[in-house]
Amino acid sequence: MNRRELLALITAATGTAMIGSTALLSGCATTAPAPANFSADNIALLDEIAETILPRTETPGAKDAKVGEFMSVYVNDCYTLDERAIFHKGLLSLEAQSNKTYGRGFMALQPAERTAFINQLDKDARAAVAKGDIHYFTMIKQLTLFGFFSSEVGGTQVLRHIAIPGRYDGALAYKPGDRGWATR
Repeated sequence: MNRRELLALITAATGTAMIGSTALLSGCATTAPAPANFSADNIALLDEIAETILPRTETPGAKDAKVGEFMSVYVNDCYTLDERAIFHKGLLSLEAQSNKTYGRGFMALQPAERTAFINQLDKDARAAVAKGDIHYFTMIKQLTLFGFFSSEVGGTQVLRHIAIPGRYDGALAYKPGDRGWATR
């Protein structure tokens, strides 16, 4: 799977183009952006949200790929100041919504509660995207998918991977349920 295929997959999964993807395509900025100041608690929260989206099963989950740490770096390096503000306000909103709905923060929720909460956020985000708005959960979901499937863990233990380059084969054998290719 190449970068274009991954971006297309993320677009299809979230219903919108990847936020911050222009940074991937345009290269590095010449000026250093202001840091987004992610605390260890923020990164732990992002890890738990990502793990709810991509949980560990027979295969590694998002926490195994350190997706929370990836998100903090990506938001700092690739998001605009406005996008960073949406992202950070979204984390605060997520905690406030969790407290309002369940009487406790996201980290204290049971797995079934986390899943129900994330599913509702996903519905809210899709509705916002349909109106043309940017929703913070869309950012989190996109970065979860991008961070996981572009990591060593996702690329070698979840996707199929052949470390040695080979010839082009346009007709690879595929059965429904097979893992996707990371490098073909």
